Amino acid sequence: MPLTRVLLGLGSNSRRERNLTAGLDALEKLLGDMRCSPVFESLAVGYKGDHFYNLVVSGSTELPLMELDRRLKFIEADNGRYAPDRKGLPLDIDVLMYGDLQGNFHGLQLPRPETLKNAFVLWPLALLSPDVMHPEAGRCFAELWRESVIEQQLWPVRFQWKGEELTPASLLSAADPR
Repeated sequence: MPLTRVLLGLGSNSRRERNLTAGLDALEKLLGDMRCSPVFESLAVGYKGDHFYNLVVSGSTELPLMELDRRLKFIEADNGRYAPDRKGLPLDIDVLMYGDLQGNFHGLQLPRPETLKNAFVLWPLALLSPDVMHPEAGRCFAELWRESVIEQQLWPVRFQWKGEELTPASLLSAADPR
């Protein structure tokens, strides 16, 4: 099967650093050419609980969409997502885009609607993949972010993975670049 470019959203509000690191480690084994956005902290949206850490990952895969989604559910489960006694949301991994696919695939809507509704998805997308076109909106993520009027509290945070700082110092010290 040919390689397909994917964009995934990751979030955690429980043991955030540990769970996001574990998620990234597992994704690195699943995806080729993996790149990470800066990490952002946000208030919980549509969910009661502590603040979330969020980021977006891009990579390539040979896996069909539903097999990729199945494996993402296993990664979430390995990190306590479905534990009956869980506290908060340990790890959430969503397929935001899978190549240029559009539509509903066994309950998985692509592109994921949250890409245009939530700042904690759109801002990282604009930084990681600024020139990628949203197939429904017909504009690139950088342009969509600049034009957005999403009112959510969101700020970049320091986060290291494999000894590398994912959030650049310039972003940490800058105000919202819109």
